[in-house]
Amino acid sequence: MDALYTAVATATHGREGRAVSSDGTLDLQLGIPAQMGGSGQGTNPEQLFAAGYAACFASALGLVGRAAKVDVAQAAVTGEVSIGKQGEGFGLAVTLRVELPDTVDEATGRKLVEQAHQVCPYSNATRGNIPVELVIE
Repeated sequence: MDALYTAVATATHGREGRAVSSDGTLDLQLGIPAQMGGSGQGTNPEQLFAAGYAACFASALGLVGRAAKVDVAQAAVTGEVSIGKQGEGFGLAVTLRVELPDTVDEATGRKLVEQAHQVCPYSNATRGNIPVELVIE
């Protein structure tokens, strides 16, 4: 792969620390979710992954939509990232909820979402590693 861009961020003190990007545009206090015994104060890695995956998938959907000459500019993608016990450690699962414009019929929408899932870098990185469910709403 020829990298077009490399994001760099540093996290300190794990889930109860801070995450900062190399350019300073991202600077977040991290916190453990209340559901996992933490205070719930601060962003957690699952929220960051959900936001990144949703944004990337929305861009991939736009790319395949433009290629198919279907306007999906008003589509919204919501990422849900779950964490839970898996064997001796922990695992992740993702649900992507895609809300398409009313002007896109169901069959076309399903085809575009499946195509986006093939070109999205997050989908390619997770394929075969964690379950990813695509839900069209």
